[in-house]
Amino acid sequence: MNKILVVDDDKNLLEVIKYNLVNEGYSVILAETGTQAVEIARQEKPELIILDVMLPGIDGFEVCRILRKEMSVPILILSAKIDEIDKVVGLEYRCR
Repeated sequence: MNKILVVDDDKNLLEVIKYNLVNEGYSVILAETGTQAVEIARQEKPELIILDVMLPGIDGFEVCRILRKEMSVPILILSAKIDEIDKVVGLEYRCR
């Protein structure tokens, strides 16, 4: 079964995403902080990470930077940010 790590500090959004992914047959792991996300990703080795940018503690961009150095797992950035600079920063991390 494909394992997906979903990272967001909004518990309601986490549950909605989890519900839909589980109904599609995926195994879902949840994290609410950047620190949790890094620890869980290292331990669980998910096949995909859905990552919010605005997280307590270390933000999603930093989580992405850390994990890119350690693994090549696909990361989907989930964000309410709409500024062009935020989009550019997010795209830069996909190549590292």
